Amino acid sequence: MSASTVPPADWLAAATAARAEGFTFCEWLAAVDEIGRPGGRDVLRVLLVLRHLERPTQTRVLATELDRDAPRLASLRTLFAGAGWHEREAGEMFGVEFVGGDARRLLLAAEFEGTPMRKDEVLGARSGSPWPGAKEPGESDASPSRRRMVPPGVPEAEVWGDRDPAAPAPGPAEVAGSAVGGRARRRRTR
Repeated sequence: MSASTVPPADWLAAATAARAEGFTFCEWLAAVDEIGRPGGRDVLRVLLVLRHLERPTQTRVLATELDRDAPRLASLRTLFAGAGWHEREAGEMFGVEFVGGDARRLLLAAEFEGTPMRKDEVLGARSGSPWPGAKEPGESDASPSRRRMVPPGVPEAEVWGDRDPAAPAPGPAEVAGSAVGGRARRRRTR
């Protein structure tokens, strides 16, 4: 299933045209953070999957790429009733503003600040508590021979935490590239 990529300015028009062709059911709408992908661009990609109810095997997939610094897109909730919930989730988790949409919180507490699904968002709770679950059978805290693995979302100490205060703040691409899980936790000696 390939997506038709449209410019953000044509998002509403493309969805309206798909609806006119009979794709009346909004199956899924979500955002994807493209930062740090090899050969990729540092954008937020929004995907929309529509289904034709009279021909259930037919789907239409629309995609658009948004600027990370000002991710704004026209809301589709007046075209597809189910899109409202998905837009609220993408708005909270990725910081996408759906113009004309419902900006109320859906999942996160009102006092929460940030965009937890962006790759450059540091997940402080993961760095402060042990990673739950074992990688392999028999692996646990009682297994001292194994290295402690870093969970996804926790950048290298040189990027976040132990960074030189005089150094410039890390850019989103640097944080995202460093926050890959599965590497061994290193102990720093001073």
